[in-house]
Amino acid sequence: MTYESCEPEPLRHVEHVMGTVFSFDVREVAAADRPRVQAALDGAVVGLHRVDELFSTYRRDSQISRLGRGELTLAQCDPEVRDVLRMCEDAEHRSGGWFTARYAGGRLDPTGLVKGWAVERAARMLVSSGAGSVCVNGGGDVQVHGGPWRVGIADPLRRGELAAVVEALGELAVATSGPAERGCHILDPHTGRPPAEGLASVTVIAAGLADADAWATAACAMGAERARPWLGRLPDAEAFVITADGSTWHTSGFARYAAGLCV
Repeated sequence: MTYESCEPEPLRHVEHVMGTVFSFDVREVAAADRPRVQAALDGAVVGLHRVDELFSTYRRDSQISRLGRGELTLAQCDPEVRDVLRMCEDAEHRSGGWFTARYAGGRLDPTGLVKGWAVERAARMLVSSGAGSVCVNGGGDVQVHGGPWRVGIADPLRRGELAAVVEALGELAVATSGPAERGCHILDPHTGRPPAEGLASVTVIAAGLADADAWATAACAMGAERARPWLGRLPDAEAFVITADGSTWHTSGFARYAAGLCV
């Protein structure tokens, strides 16, 4: 005798866009809601490509590239560009200038926030359509709703191994920044050079991925000495840090999310 699960099949999708891989895992979808949730998933994928068209710093025809070259004014840009740049200005203020979208020489690059914002928005579209449990992963940065979900934090010094596992329930985001995947791409905005006391990785947990992404980027730019006290003061966020020599530390509230600490 065989038994079939009464649980509906999850909706899953993988999309290559914005120079990375985005994966969608959508569960707890009632049969009556499935067409609407599928339409929201399709719309979320289209939205990611639109974000790439607007914000890619590798595309000369993107609005962010044209704005940076002075070919467009901010008023001529899409409202989403204005919204994201306002969020970047707020993150710059809240981080004491360690997060920025405007670099020496006039270079405009909101990359440290825009991917997290795009993932967070996509996940909320799916929840609004009727999905009970959602996980959207954009290049290793994750936004979840429902669950529980388990999110692994990669060890940047031991390829293929995990440094920690986060158990996420409800609305939660996990973002990691560091030089392991892309080299030293996060610079000290005050000097334009790599941080003097570079960290191997910074993972930030917050309700939304736009904030988590920005705070992880800012902490990497600060370097080890400044990042630790600043992360400890962040409201409604926790952090897990791997230093250049492989040692680790975390903020006081991180343990309540940790399903496992592997280092």
